[in-house]
Amino acid sequence: LQFFIGSAAARLVIGSLFIPTFYKFKCTTIYQFLGARFGFLTQVTGTFFFFVTRLLGSGVRLMAACLAMSVLFGWHIVPVIVLFMLVGILYISLGGIKAVIWTNVVQALVFIGGGVATLVFLFMNIEGGFSAVWQVAGEAGKLKVMNWGPSFSEAGFWKALFRDPNIVWLAVLNGFFISLAAFGTDQDFMQRLLTVETRQDSQKSIAMTIPIGFSVVVIHLCIGVLLFVFYAQNPGLPLPEKLDKIFPHFIGHVMPAFLKGVMLSAIVLASIDSPLASLSASFVTDIYRPVFLKEGNCFQPFIRLPWLSHEARSCDVEKHCLYVSRIGIVVFGVILAVIAYLTSFMDKILWLAFKVWSVTFGSLLGVFLLGLLTQKKGNWANFWAMTGSAAAMSVLLALSELKIVPIGWSWLVIIGTVLTFAGGYVLGPIIDESKP
Repeated sequence: LQFFIGSAAARLVIGSLFIPTFYKFKCTTIYQFLGARFGFLTQVTGTFFFFVTRLLGSGVRLMAACLAMSVLFGWHIVPVIVLFMLVGILYISLGGIKAVIWTNVVQALVFIGGGVATLVFLFMNIEGGFSAVWQVAGEAGKLKVMNWGPSFSEAGFWKALFRDPNIVWLAVLNGFFISLAAFGTDQDFMQRLLTVETRQDSQKSIAMTIPIGFSVVVIHLCIGVLLFVFYAQNPGLPLPEKLDKIFPHFIGHVMPAFLKGVMLSAIVLASIDSPLASLSASFVTDIYRPVFLKEGNCFQPFIRLPWLSHEARSCDVEKHCLYVSRIGIVVFGVILAVIAYLTSFMDKILWLAFKVWSVTFGSLLGVFLLGLLTQKKGNWANFWAMTGSAAAMSVLLALSELKIVPIGWSWLVIIGTVLTFAGGYVLGPIIDESKP
């Protein structure tokens, strides 16, 4: 909830700053803005950072959904991952962005409906009703939604300030920066907004995510509270080894068949809501087309590749790019499945995704803000600023995880943003103006 407060503010900024610019530049992918604003190197670097961020982050999300399914069915996680990636590859290859958007619509309806149904079922199976929930959860501290942290006069204030990402002020600040990067610089989210016909409708769309997102947060916070009370009142019920599995464990062992089917549908839809369409579109638009095809009277390949079709050589480039995009969907699907499997051995799934994003999101957000808020020129400067910032954040994250440097992962997005912005701003006149 604390994180969402900052996230809501970030969405308003995206609606007023990012979206008008992307529509002005008529972007198919948002990294085309970087190319038009700075140059092709900055565009490719931004695309690469998007690939790394989205593949690792979505791999964790896919793993979480597949883990829930494997718990429900008692299957090994590998066939679950393979099954869902095959489904994702097929429906995105055949349906494109329209399939992605309509899947999101159905997913949202089932997700929210399943959450409400779970709340009703839990409440009906808790003895004592609301008063029991208030007493049991309150005594255990499960109704505390704001963490104010130690006061300035307490000895642990400075340590908590840098180490604890759950303190309200830091959570709001982190929610703002991470959401600004996640929604404003990530093609997977922004591609949906760019399909809307007018800029005004796109701005209305992102504004509407605030009340809808808030309702989802409240629903699932309440589910967590009621789950705690339910198991506190039923100590004889078995619990999973890892508490990350408590919700799917509850669905599989306690819920009746109908509700189990509803929640199973929500999990399935969440798992196949993959980034394959955005990854493939970005690859074709930001890398393949500019590098392997050049524009004369029509696009012509300047590097002859063995898999280029006759249609591509005769300038039917749109058909050829569609063919390449479908190959890209398959390749990215395999990579995503491998990442999901490798991350299935790790604990604390939610925080793992955030830590992955903290290394690269700062670089992306910094260079986009440089292009949106200043008139500075730069290309090579941006490349060095982005890669240098990401390398520094990787080192900081490792030192933080090893308890060598007392800094929380959530600071890395903020630091990385400032480093990239400042690096590009200062180095641009020095590096790029010296180049012919």
